[in-house]
Amino acid sequence: MHIEKLVSMANDIADFFNAESDKELAAEGVKKHILRAWDPRMRKAIIAHVQANGEGLSPLAAQAVKKLAESS
Repeated sequence: MHIEKLVSMANDIADFFNAESDKELAAEGVKKHILRAWDPRMRKAIIAHVQANGEGLSPLAAQAVKKLAESS
């Protein structure tokens, strides 16, 4: 899967959780969704993307993926 598609998917998930006023809680929701719904190859690719530059990710999506990387 191309990284552009993963970035788009992560941003869509973050858009859903962005309504949460507590952004730490929102980032945790995005992280949990990615853990539940994405296969390990997809998670590995998005983590590598954030570690490289995270280009295209919304701030909330980037925060969630950083949390994901810390828990991996």
